[in-house]
Formats: sequence, structure tokens, C-alpha cells
Amino acid sequence: MKFSVSGRAAAAVGVSAVMLLTGGSIAGAAPSPAAAAAAPDISVANVKAHLAQLQSIANANGGNRAHGSAGYKASLDYVKAKLDAAGFTTTVQQFTSSGRTGYNLIADWPGGDAGQVVMAGSHLDSVSRGPGINDNGSGSAAILETALAVSRAGYQPTKHLRFAWWGAEELGIVGSGHYVDSLSAANRSKISGYLNFDMIGSPNPGYFVYDDDPAIEKTFKDYFTGLGIATEPETEGDGRSDHAPFKDAGVPVGGLFSGADYVKTAAQAAKWGGTSGKAFDDCYHSSCDTTSNIDDTALDHNSDAIAHAVWELSE
Repeated sequence: MKFSVSGRAAAAVGVSAVMLLTGGSIAGAAPSPAAAAAAPDISVANVKAHLAQLQSIANANGGNRAHGSAGYKASLDYVKAKLDAAGFTTTVQQFTSSGRTGYNLIADWPGGDAGQVVMAGSHLDSVSRGPGINDNGSGSAAILETALAVSRAGYQPTKHLRFAWWGAEELGIVGSGHYVDSLSAANRSKISGYLNFDMIGSPNPGYFVYDDDPAIEKTFKDYFTGLGIATEPETEGDGRSDHAPFKDAGVPVGGLFSGADYVKTAAQAAKWGGTSGKAFDDCYHSSCDTTSNIDDTALDHNSDAIAHAVWELSE
């Protein structure tokens, strides 16, 4: 998650596409009606295995996975290889920001109504000061494992499913802004919902739900209610992550967040556990944002909530 949205317009100067998604027909299986199916349980061990790979990539590339770095490109290549092997149609979209080349990765699951697209996305870049395992390896790994669960289940939703990993979020929401700007108004209108996941494994976690589109918000809140977990509206990151360009373009948005550098209150600690008077993530944008900077329970609950929403909203 970046600090503020003020840099987006400036950061986006000079952006150019190598590949633009049109949102038209998708190669693969023809759309077919799907029987209602429950989302699978997402293995937190699998999500953590992806995080371990992102940590190893950072370790091998100067300690980070920032925009324009070898660590970012290696992160994208890792995710893309998993999706290609699982049967997704992947597209790499290229842009330029701050004089460096950046990349978005888009993965389409064949089938479903291409006129009704449910998207789930997260930013894959870290800041230059650390490996970015909570921010935002956590969201990136969780949607990767959800996408792989779609493949393992042979899921055939009514709507079309699309997953995205954004570049240069930390420089001003550049990658996702480029993607939205590259779509025609007609193709933007085909996106029935965009779900954003930026920091979902904070070590002193809260359970925050974006209070944007009411139907998406209700899907997440109902899921957590079923677990007996109270939620709060997400305010710390409002407008500071990759849902913002979609929202600005009129696309319904929603998502989850476990907290960054805001301090957990006594009331929140009573509700969720953890330590009051301490940040949700003391390692936010720091070198200590490693695989040790993850709360497994929050990562597990949020990963399962992502799968629940993807299944629920694509039927």
C-alpha cells in the first residue's frame, strides 16, 4: 500500500502499453451454466509457500521486489508460471514510470460470460526498503492460491473470472491506473466488480472491509459474521490502493485489509486480540516486512474470505 494518491497523475506520465486487454471473448471453454458450489478452503500453508518464494526472490535481488527491479520481474515470472501451468490465459502489460519499465500481469480463466467480469487484484511490487511480504506479498499470494483453487476445482462460473497483479502501486497506483485507462468505456462497463487485497496478514491484525459497493461489502461481512468475527469499515487505506482507479471509473469495488501503520485501539484489541497502542504492522514499508511479519490466522481467514467472495460473486 502506498502513502497517498497524489503522485498517480505525475507517475503515470510516459506510460505506454505493450499489450492491452480488450475484455472481449476469451479463448478456452465456452460459457456454461454452473451449479452453485461452495468455495474451497484455501490452504494457508500454500499461501505461505508463495510468500516464502517471494522472500527468496527478494533475498536474491538486493532485498526488495520494487518497481523496475529484477526482484519485481522475478516475482511476476513466478506468479505467471504458476498460472500458465494451471490453464489460465495470461497477459503481461508493460508501462513506464519514473524512467523504469513496469509490468502488470492479467490472468483470465477460460469461460464464463465475458460481458460480466469479476476481477480480483493486488499489487505485486514492494517498496525499495524491504521485501514487502505483508505489503503486499500477502494479497498477491492469497489471490494466486485462490486462482489455483479455481483451476483445481475445474470451476465453471456463470461470470468470467479475471485476476490481476499490479506493478508500481507504491509509486502512485500506476499499474492499475494504466490498466483502467487502457480499457474502452464499453470494456470497463463489463467489469461487474473489482476486489482488492492489499495487506491481509498484518502481525497485529484487524479485520477491515471496504465500505464501497454494498453488495460486495455484504458478501465479505456475512462471511466474517459466520466465523464470529466482527469487522470494521476500512478507512486507513481508502483511495490509497489499486481499487481507486476502478472506483473512479465507475466500477463497483470492494476488498479486505488487516491494517498498516495506524495504531490498534483498546476497543479493537478487545474485539480482535493483539496489542493495543501498537501499529497493526510495525514493519510497514520497512526492511523487517519479511515472512516473520505475518499473522497466520489473519492470513488464513482473509484468504478463505477471498475465495468465498470470488465464488459467490461469480455465480
